[in-house]
Amino acid sequence: MSSVNASFEKLHDYEQRSLAFEPGRIDGQHQSGEWAGVIFRIGKAHLACSIEQVHEFLPIPAYTPVPGTKPWILGLANVRGDLLTVVDLAWFLNGERSAISMRTRLLAASLRGRPVGLLVDEVFGQRRFVSDEGKEATLPGDSPLKEFIHKQYRSGKDVWQELDLDSLFTTPEFLNGAAA
Repeated sequence: MSSVNASFEKLHDYEQRSLAFEPGRIDGQHQSGEWAGVIFRIGKAHLACSIEQVHEFLPIPAYTPVPGTKPWILGLANVRGDLLTVVDLAWFLNGERSAISMRTRLLAASLRGRPVGLLVDEVFGQRRFVSDEGKEATLPGDSPLKEFIHKQYRSGKDVWQELDLDSLFTTPEFLNGAAA
């Protein structure tokens, strides 16, 4: 008779958890101070940004260059009917064009409600981080990432630096893509 009770309790537990489920919320994220991030690489820098800021990551679509823009704006791509501005993030940050490979991806985000795709060297997937475990980022003074990275997180032997897309998307240099 106890196996029947145990089965009933298990079903009751499943029912309670399903009733408490909130779509779009990562289980336990708010209670534990965790946040989910997309982890990726630009050159040798291992970066992360909040999954709430990145809509998706995708292979590089065909894009059309736009005359009169800065060279780091590669062009416009039609992604499922939306025009996405394709930006070579490494080129913007350090003036060196990204090498395109089979691993190169676009991080699709929004800039003032408009789609923008940030070209990165490689996307590793998603990872959870604990907010309280973030340390002040240690970057060389001449790092082009210095004004966009404020925290870093250790996960095993890896250190992931949090790229603040809000800071990036509000800099005058990024907002002014018109060629001089």
